[in-house]
Amino acid sequence: MRVMEIAVLRHDEVVRLDPERVIALYAELGERAAEDTVERAMQEMALRLGAMERDWRRRDLAGLGRNARSVARLAHEVGMATMARVGADVAAAAAAGDVTACAATFARLRRIGDRSLATVWDLRDMSG
Repeated sequence: MRVMEIAVLRHDEVVRLDPERVIALYAELGERAAEDTVERAMQEMALRLGAMERDWRRRDLAGLGRNARSVARLAHEVGMATMARVGADVAAAAAAGDVTACAATFARLRRIGDRSLATVWDLRDMSG
């Protein structure tokens, strides 16, 4: 009898913030307005990620792609580089109609989203 080994994959996503983008945002808007912008963007990204969950359950690739593009744009605006890149990857997979790639990239976006939003909230807590 053959013994099977089961491998457990740990997805430890690295979250990258673009410090130049964050510094530029604060320089352009000032501290309070920049913080408000980041907070609004994070709230909107959380809403979009929720909408993407509904789109995915319905297999609505057009909606998934639309919301992924919004997440990517918002993430880029506030310097969440990894989240912006992965959001764009989900949008590209959805535009191509590649369900398998959508599943993989959307799963990654969920992980990145959780880590990115938590990282930014932690940074805000430390600065305030």
